[in-house]
Amino acid sequence: MKGTLYLIPCPISEETAPWDVLPAANKAVMDGLDYFIVENTRTARRFLSKAGVARPIDELEFRELNEHTAAGREVEELIAPLLAGRSAGVISEAGVPGVADPGALAVEACHRHGIRVVPLTGPSSIVLAMMASGLNGQSFAFNGYLPVKPPERAQAIRRLERRARSEGQSQMFIEAPYRNAKLMEQLLQVLAPATRLTLAMDLTAPGEFIATRTVEEWRRSRLPEMQKRPAIFIVG
Repeated sequence: MKGTLYLIPCPISEETAPWDVLPAANKAVMDGLDYFIVENTRTARRFLSKAGVARPIDELEFRELNEHTAAGREVEELIAPLLAGRSAGVISEAGVPGVADPGALAVEACHRHGIRVVPLTGPSSIVLAMMASGLNGQSFAFNGYLPVKPPERAQAIRRLERRARSEGQSQMFIEAPYRNAKLMEQLLQVLAPATRLTLAMDLTAPGEFIATRTVEEWRRSRLPEMQKRPAIFIVG
């Protein structure tokens, strides 16, 4: 009998205690596992320790699945224990696994092999930002990272703005925290004054910031500190 792959959310912010944002029902699942496929072993061990899982951390097995993992044989090796009947948990660096996260490779492999996949409830920065934006939540798209070079990034911004206008679809994207200010600066240069722009930072953390304003309003306001703060941007 094959094992089960559980997708285990963790807090988005390390400042947030696990059970302040996770449902208590998740703990029973976590307590029953001794094999974890994780984006980063150190942070996964710290999360499970803070969560107070039943088994000693040193008795748990961790295997990494991240941007350095090659699709194919390496992923097959990660799910081999599930084919042999052992269940596993996937843990991302922050939030939910499989969404803007390399854990999706393990999920895809499990589906190919007929292994049951069970997503657990927990905080998703994408969903939380959309919920709090006031923009169109009936139709939205997550676009990941925009190009780094300013000319290419400007083209991408214009393309997303056109889609937001023509289709009414909210357009979400992210940036490396140390480049947030540069991205915001270019958004305010490129977008039309009436376009609405949401900035959501440090979701679920004590310093959480969420605001939706027109570009013209953003231009007239004092911008918050953005450096080193995980952020989601939404154009609508």
